[in-house]
Amino acid sequence: MAKPSAKDVQKVRRIALALPGVEQGTSYGTTAFRVSGKWLARIHEDGVSLVIRVDFGEREILMEIDPNTFYITDHYRAYPAMLVRIATVDPRELRRLFEQRWRAVAPKRLVKELDAQKVVSRARGR
Repeated sequence: MAKPSAKDVQKVRRIALALPGVEQGTSYGTTAFRVSGKWLARIHEDGVSLVIRVDFGEREILMEIDPNTFYITDHYRAYPAMLVRIATVDPRELRRLFEQRWRAVAPKRLVKELDAQKVVSRARGR
């Protein structure tokens, strides 16, 4: 197992922990992120990729658009998840994927909290 670079882990950590209620822990011996005990994503054993849940249709589109960044192994073929090469993924796209997964499993009160934060940020011109 390759050790992920500190820069890559920091990139993922910064994006994940910016979402309300997200906690860092471990899964299969690697850094993982959860909200209210529900799994969001984890660093893959290869040390250079992130495993994140995504529906099959979106997964196929992303892998077709950017196969160097988004891919699967045989292990994930029948599971709604994909691998994301952390070093090459655009941070905005990674943020979008995290938020999409987070919204699917986060408690409604946390979703409302994030939406309120976004309204305030827009009002301030950020």
